[in-house]
Amino acid sequence: MKVLVTGADGFVGTHLVRALRGRDDLVEACCGPGRPGALEITDSAAVLERVSRFRPEAVIHLAGVSSVAWSHEHPDETHRVNVGGTENLLDAVRKAAPNARVVLVGSGEEYGRLPSGTRAVETTPLAPLSPYASSKVAAEELGRHAATAHGLAVLLLRPFNHLGRGQANHFVIPSFARQLVSIARGDVPAVVDVGDLTPVRDFSHVEDVVSAYLVLLERGTPGEVYNVCSGQGISILDALAELQELAGTHAQIRVDPSRLRPVAGRVDDECATRSRTCSRKPGRECATASGGHLRRGGGALAEHGLRRGDAAYASAE
Repeated sequence: MKVLVTGADGFVGTHLVRALRGRDDLVEACCGPGRPGALEITDSAAVLERVSRFRPEAVIHLAGVSSVAWSHEHPDETHRVNVGGTENLLDAVRKAAPNARVVLVGSGEEYGRLPSGTRAVETTPLAPLSPYASSKVAAEELGRHAATAHGLAVLLLRPFNHLGRGQANHFVIPSFARQLVSIARGDVPAVVDVGDLTPVRDFSHVEDVVSAYLVLLERGTPGEVYNVCSGQGISILDALAELQELAGTHAQIRVDPSRLRPVAGRVDDECATRSRTCSRKPGRECATASGGHLRRGGGALAEHGLRRGDAAYASAE
C-alpha cells in the first residue's frame, strides 16, 4: 500500500513509519521543516504538490502542535497548524487522491474534564479546555465534512496519552524519567520537580497506538470516531511511584508552579473506553493496549542513561 504520513519524524510518526515499512508498504514520509522530506503543512500549494506526486492509497495525518502547554501560549499558531494544516491536507486529497483512506488523529483532550470515575466513549459530548483541544475538535469537524460532503474515506481517531521511546522531554513520563536517571546516578539531589499529580490519565504504549492506527486504517468505518486507549486510568502520582520503583529511587516530590496547567485547562480525570471496535478477527479490538505499559515504557529510563546492569535500573521491558 502507498501510505503518506505527515509528522513522520515525530514521536508516533517514527514508530509508525518503521511499522509500515516493516510490512513492505511504500511510505512517503513527510517531516517537519528543516528535515529531509520536509513538508510545510500550512503551505497549501506544497501539500497539494506532494499529494499529487505520490498519489497515496492511504494518508495518516500526525503533523501538528502536540503540546497543551505550548498551545496556551500560542493559540493562534496552534489553530493555524492544526486546523489549517488539516484543511490543506483534506483539500489536496480531495483533488489528487480522492479514493485514499484518511486517518485524522485527534486527541482524548477533546472530551475535556470528566467527572471522577467516569469514562469517555465516542459519543461523550466534547468540551475542550485548551487551544490544543479546540484545534483538534475543529480539525475533526473538517474531516467529518470531507466525508459527508465530498465522500472521502476519513476515519476520526481520538488517542489518549501515549508513552515510549523517543517521546519529548516536556511530556510527563519522559520528564520524570530524565530526572530519576540523574537522581539514580547521584548527579543531582533526590528531588523530582512535578506539576499537578492528581489527574488520572489513560496511558498506552506507542507501539500499541501504532498497531491500533494500522488496524483502523485497514478495517475502520469511514466517518466513524474511534477512541484509542487502554481503558485503564492511572493517576500521575501513581505513575511517578511506579517509575521510582523501576529506577530504584525514593526522591522527594517538589511542585514546580511552571509545570502546572491553567486551572481552566486541567483535565482531572482522563480515562476512556471504546464503544466501537474494529477487529482483524473476532475478539481482537483495534483500539486497545496491553497492560503494564508503564513498565514497558521503562525503556525511557534506559534512553536517558540507565542500562541493564546498573543498580538503579529495573525495567520489565
